[in-house]
Amino acid sequence: LGSVIAYFTSAKFLLYLGHALSTWGDRMWHFAVSVFLVELYGNSLLLTAVYGLVVAGSVLLLGALIGDWVDKNSRLKVAQTSLVVQNSSVILCGVILMIIFLFKTQLLTLYHGWLLTLCYILVITIANIANLASTATAITIQRDWIVVVAGEDRSKLADMNATIRRIDQLTNILAPMAVGQIMTFGSPMIGCGFISGWNLMSMCVEYLLLWKVYQKTPTLARKSAKAEASELKQLNAKKESDVKLAEGVQLMVEKDVSGFEPQQEKEVGCAARIAEPFITFRDGWVAYYNQPVFLAGMGLAFLYMTVLGFDCITTGYAYTQGLSGSVLSLLMGASAVTGIMGTVAFTWLRRKCGLIRTGLISGVAQFACLILCVISVFMPGSPMDLTVSPFADISARLFENEPLPTIASPESEMIFATGMPNLLNGSIAPANSDPEMSPEPVPLISVSLLFAGVIAARVGLWSFDLTVTQLLQENVIESERGIINGVQNSMNYLLDLLHFIMVILAPNPEAFGLLVLISVSFVGMGHIMYFRFAQKSLGKQLFVCHTPDPKAAPDSSPPGNTSTV
Repeated sequence: LGSVIAYFTSAKFLLYLGHALSTWGDRMWHFAVSVFLVELYGNSLLLTAVYGLVVAGSVLLLGALIGDWVDKNSRLKVAQTSLVVQNSSVILCGVILMIIFLFKTQLLTLYHGWLLTLCYILVITIANIANLASTATAITIQRDWIVVVAGEDRSKLADMNATIRRIDQLTNILAPMAVGQIMTFGSPMIGCGFISGWNLMSMCVEYLLLWKVYQKTPTLARKSAKAEASELKQLNAKKESDVKLAEGVQLMVEKDVSGFEPQQEKEVGCAARIAEPFITFRDGWVAYYNQPVFLAGMGLAFLYMTVLGFDCITTGYAYTQGLSGSVLSLLMGASAVTGIMGTVAFTWLRRKCGLIRTGLISGVAQFACLILCVISVFMPGSPMDLTVSPFADISARLFENEPLPTIASPESEMIFATGMPNLLNGSIAPANSDPEMSPEPVPLISVSLLFAGVIAARVGLWSFDLTVTQLLQENVIESERGIINGVQNSMNYLLDLLHFIMVILAPNPEAFGLLVLISVSFVGMGHIMYFRFAQKSLGKQLFVCHTPDPKAAPDSSPPGNTSTV
């Protein structure tokens, strides 16, 4: 009993609990905000697309600056500030959305609708601030605090990383389902109120949990030289300015050039402050490039350039091929199960083969499963037809003065329940929803192989993700963890943004097969980069598997304990 109580009061468990609360709120909000924007803007995807673009662009541009801020401030200050900013922004957004839902008709008539447009801009801006704060929270907790709590025990670090990912997998499925049911059987306004209330409660509990973890782990109070240097610089700023002022006064007396020197120093200082964010941005990317794990990080980023995931793109395509919402929900559940299996495989493989080789094995497993997706492109039922212009449908609507695609109102509850709008043809209903116009049923062998490959590949995907995450944790020095992981997030968002641009350029179902082939190619290139990193790190011992010492370096191979794979 004592050991059970000790575990539930340990810093490790409190960190898990705080992460579960934070992730649950994040997943509910990320799902709901897109649905709210669709519902508000006349059942159109325009605001949702703008929101996605703003979020991706902001993290891409500000990732290094956020990471640098994490590095230069104390751990508790960073964690608590980002927590308060994130949750306060979500609460404020929820209140604004509730006001819009209540008074939308009146807002449309005020100032020719410009006040409503201003509300939309305000919602997207505040939601973007919440996402940036969430990025800061993820960097400081998942990339720094967890390393300090684990201490020197790398096996413990691997287990904690895997547990964090399992929490992510479960909340990815359960949180949208929960808030979706509330919005379906209640109303969007009730959903806004529930999310705002949840974030208020969660913020208070998480704040307390962070403080308890900080108290139970004294090493969190000690930070690297970069933060200390920044604090010392601020403390000595007044003293240095007094010295410079005295020297300036002496020079003015001797040279009789009153006012010239101080003005010049003021101008230089102002210019330096303006240039500082750009210098930080440049230094962050240069530091990322010079990291020994650069190729491993790039390999992970390339996996984001894919349509082979359970986002709205792939599920929308499946819906056009005749799969129902209930079937898609079951497939999403299966993908969560295989994702959790990937976290279990990671911990087992790392103990048997070492960290770097785990990434190699995971990459081969993922790519092998994705071959099923490639085969599905050429199987019966695949709609791939490269002779069809990707813009044929849009051009026809524009020239015939037809309205652009929107989400059909009678089917809008489908989004609330499953979060699966069809972005490929702009409607939730399948393309051939009219029973009189619909052709014979499409063979399901192609779409079945596609999802079999996607679901099976998640075992390797999540094991590979955990491998690269721990490589970054172990090989990046403490004073640069924030900025390097900030740039890594920027790279991930850049490739994710490119994948959406790819879909925009080829949005019709006939071109989806081509997108699958491009996606598999990018996954292959990512794993080739990782293979090159592993080759540089391990050399001739690359294919020699051993049982590593938990506290040994990830690429060490103790003599006398090797077995050829």
